[in-house]
Amino acid sequence: MAKVKRGGMLFGLSGSLGNFVFSQMPDGSTRVSVKPEYHRKGTPAQAENRKRFKQRTIWAREAWKVYPIYAELAKKKPNVTAYNMALSDAAHPPVIHCLERKDGIIRVQASDDVFVASVHVWILDSEENELEDGEATRVDAEWWEYAPTREGTVEVEVRDLPWNKTRQRL
Repeated sequence: MAKVKRGGMLFGLSGSLGNFVFSQMPDGSTRVSVKPEYHRKGTPAQAENRKRFKQRTIWAREAWKVYPIYAELAKKKPNVTAYNMALSDAAHPPVIHCLERKDGIIRVQASDDVFVASVHVWILDSEENELEDGEATRVDAEWWEYAPTREGTVEVEVRDLPWNKTRQRL
């Protein structure tokens, strides 16, 4: 990959020319690369992955404008835009690190590469019927708490800004 600095002969050039692709980088430089060659349609799994990627790009195009957290995080990394941060967040669901019941409180430790938006808790009976549900409250950076009024199996769902979700039972 070739890189052209500011003021060079190719400064400001973007698009394609022959077999070369020119891309403008956030630092003002121009990246030059060779066009990729596609010879086959791919497997059904690859087609599904392309479909998911297309949905993520549609979401990220608007999200980086709506959620300022993406711009804040992008400023901390060289050659990364707010759009790149939003696209990356859409590809990675949140992670539940710990789920515990302690002193009548359900505690959930969850994280995401950008932001955990919500933690929802369900209390189920032995036949999987819902006894109660509600939103947990954030108590610090990674910990959320919920005070149930009923006893039963606990199921937790953690969501991030693009509404990726992760579920776990206690």
